[in-house]
Amino acid sequence: MKNLAHYPGVPSLPPIPGFGHTGSLKPQTRTPKPKCSPARAAAFDILLRVERESSYASELLHSATYETLSTADHALATELVMGVLRWRSSLDDEIVQTSSQPVSKLDLEVLTALRLALYQLRKLDRIPPRAAIYESVDLVKRARKRSAAPFVNAVLRKLAAASPSAHAPAANQEALATAEALASAFAHPAWLVQRWAREFGFTSARHICEYDQSIPVTTIRLRNPAAETDLREEGIELTPGALLPSARRVPTSSILQTRVLHAGQIVIQDEASQLVAALVGRGSNILDCCAAPGGKTLAIADNNPAAMITALELHPHRARLLQKLLTSASASADPHNIHVLVADARSFPTPGNFNRVLADVPCSGTGTLARNPEIKWRLQPADLEDLHRRQFAILRSALTQVAPGGRLVYSTCSLEREENEDVVAAALAQNSSFGLLDVRTELDRLKAEGQLIWPDLSSLTRGPFLRTLPGVHPCDGFFTAILERSRTASG
Repeated sequence: MKNLAHYPGVPSLPPIPGFGHTGSLKPQTRTPKPKCSPARAAAFDILLRVERESSYASELLHSATYETLSTADHALATELVMGVLRWRSSLDDEIVQTSSQPVSKLDLEVLTALRLALYQLRKLDRIPPRAAIYESVDLVKRARKRSAAPFVNAVLRKLAAASPSAHAPAANQEALATAEALASAFAHPAWLVQRWAREFGFTSARHICEYDQSIPVTTIRLRNPAAETDLREEGIELTPGALLPSARRVPTSSILQTRVLHAGQIVIQDEASQLVAALVGRGSNILDCCAAPGGKTLAIADNNPAAMITALELHPHRARLLQKLLTSASASADPHNIHVLVADARSFPTPGNFNRVLADVPCSGTGTLARNPEIKWRLQPADLEDLHRRQFAILRSALTQVAPGGRLVYSTCSLEREENEDVVAAALAQNSSFGLLDVRTELDRLKAEGQLIWPDLSSLTRGPFLRTLPGVHPCDGFFTAILERSRTASG
């Protein structure tokens, strides 16, 4: 534990409405401080785990640990966790300016409590400043950092007294004329925004940043038309999808408690992810190389009910989650012939002869920052080189499983060239039996079959590839390439 020397005092502060003090750090009222609310305590614990264990916030929020939270507390915990992660750099900048302490000098518990309170002060109009501040001070004490409580109290009261407009990011076009300004205004690492501006243009980079800071809509895939009626009977309002007729948008998170979801009649799945699965097309013997959590696997199976499908997953615990999804889905529809296999896609245990293969490889996830904002604070430029090597190894191995005349769909939810075009180019350079298909041909087919309703197909393509951009399109950012093996290829 750090002592008070690490948390120097803050200059005398102006009074804040509701605090009833005149410069001292303790409120004059003797009313006992409220205990931490379950929502704030959960948010605090989750944010600590995200930082310490490189956990994913969305997985923690929906884990069994927090199942007992009320609907209102779970909603607030989600808002706090995701909000802090989305705006972390902006929050830290303001904390540093006020406390005169570098972020690196603050204990993680102290910094997390400061971030939580400041997010509530700046972004949540319905939270009383008193509650945000007192509970963050209590969180510090709860975390056994009692010596830091006066420091946290003083910093937060000074932040609460400051004019919010003084720290609000500039939003006008003239002020946001550079990638660096975009990164600062929308709380992104500058190196990422600079890359996007070079690769996709400044306007698209701004759309991406704006989308990343928004709460993404929940999208589902209807496995049968009757599911929509059943959902409406459960009180769930749906709106049409933008890309696919089988997609529906859900304006509230109450979908998680529905009987229809737990019965496997619907799947929560972003529309771009649904589109990738549709691009796999028709086959009788299909391989999904990196299958968990299983949304694409199940979509492929629903499109190919008579096919034999092998779903590969490296990690046993993720394979169990995949099997659980498939078991639930089979209970509500005709069972599919899906075999889940725990194996490394970089070294297949047996040779294959698949006419359709999906290699939806592990990636940086920069196309999903609205859902997984913690990624942008973890990812470093050097990580892209390591990801490229692993993705290339998976794709090179997966190509050996494709039958003559068969196709492989390579996809990521990354916006980075190293993980996308560069991986495909390297694989094609090593394997002359494959050629690159123009994805527009397949998009036209899906449109003609009524599986695709997006009006501007050209906007979905970049050269021969599928490319969706968050904010430019109403979905996550996905890349897809289709590789076809020559019918005369041998071996």
